Amino acid sequence: MTKDDWLDADNAALFTDFYQLTMLQAYFREEMREDAVFDLFVRRLGRRNYLVACGLDTVLRYLENLHFTEQAVDFVGSQGSFDQAFLDYLDRFRFTGDVYAVAEGTPVFGDEPIIEVVAPIGEAQLVETFLLNQITFQTNAATKASRVRRAAGERLVSDFGMRRMHGGDAALKAARAFYVAGVDATSNVLAGQLYGIPMIGTMAHSYVEAHDQEKGAFEAFAGIFPGSTLLVDTYDTLEGIRAVVDLAASEADTFSVGGVRLDSGDLAHLSAEARRMLDEHGLEHVKIVASGSLDEHIIADLIEGGAPIDAFGVGTKMGTISDMPYLDSAYKLSGYAGTPRMKLSSEKSNLPGKKQVFRTIRGGVADGDVIAEAEEEIEGLPLLQQVMRNGRRLPAGTRTLEEIREHARSALAVLPDDLRGLTAREPPYSVELSARLRRTREETRRRLEAGPAGIGRH
Repeated sequence: MTKDDWLDADNAALFTDFYQLTMLQAYFREEMREDAVFDLFVRRLGRRNYLVACGLDTVLRYLENLHFTEQAVDFVGSQGSFDQAFLDYLDRFRFTGDVYAVAEGTPVFGDEPIIEVVAPIGEAQLVETFLLNQITFQTNAATKASRVRRAAGERLVSDFGMRRMHGGDAALKAARAFYVAGVDATSNVLAGQLYGIPMIGTMAHSYVEAHDQEKGAFEAFAGIFPGSTLLVDTYDTLEGIRAVVDLAASEADTFSVGGVRLDSGDLAHLSAEARRMLDEHGLEHVKIVASGSLDEHIIADLIEGGAPIDAFGVGTKMGTISDMPYLDSAYKLSGYAGTPRMKLSSEKSNLPGKKQVFRTIRGGVADGDVIAEAEEEIEGLPLLQQVMRNGRRLPAGTRTLEEIREHARSALAVLPDDLRGLTAREPPYSVELSARLRRTREETRRRLEAGPAGIGRH
């Protein structure tokens, strides 16, 4: 077996927990093939008022292409835990189920299904690890970026975080999630190529250091890239600004600069001084870009304090989701063979059966959600759509990145203004269960608590 440490379509089937394979063989041996319902949801929002659902496109592509190569089957067989009949099953394994999901970019809340998988139980079980891995991270990244976008207002925001993110896949998927949530551009060239995200970049301190004089570095770079943004804090930030001002005065016919970037120090003070110096020399058109350990709170403080910053490059803290690097996500069985199922564990229970989420909008503002059973028709906009049938993607699951980004913009705009703020809202957004779902939950709980006899009656 060749070793390739990048996840691709040919090895994705092995991107799973080992116990998924042992359960898959157990289902196979017991001839348990009836449809199961699994929900992927987040139990509690932690420090967030809302989440931005993201990652569906990745999941649907994975499900459409899920298969075990000959090398993968041989590897599973080499573990000594699996019989030949099961290995033959893996050789012809495909995902044949249905998927229901909220549209990418939709705000979601605790216990609401983001994705619902309806498939033969072995198929639905096997995909748990990948779905949780991708939806959890991309939703968390999009949510963080939406907060940064909110803080920055209309100012340009660029993703600068790939070098400190947790691996190549994270850096790519985060760049996409950030763009969905409203970030304008990325420094990630591969993300630009794969997703069509606008790319942006300035220069590194090493470029300035490699020249004998800072002014010479600026002159050379601007000569090659007219209208570029120059990094001015390699040595002394205000001296860097003076070098830009001097070049603009002495080389007016050949020196063209579009912006200056501040990457360290007291950004409020330095941006104010930079703006004053630039304006005094007729460089009002030159933009001020700030970067360096920024997050939504720092950006909000800078803007509230009147810092004349036109754009932000946001890296490490957004890229690593530093204040909340994980979500309390779960992928739980809620039905099998036509019977509602649920987990009863304290604080880790889930809602039984197939579901729908209805969002009530009054006066153009979201006023609360109701989690209901799938067959119910109640007031509000239904959020879950069928995006895959029999393992094939449907039109609702085929949207361009620009369409997803626009949906996110409009869906977030419908949330109450204080809910989109950076501080915890009290009371939180209202999410209720329909009366019918509450009854089903209690009936299922009583049946399960009655033990095997209770289950056998259904």
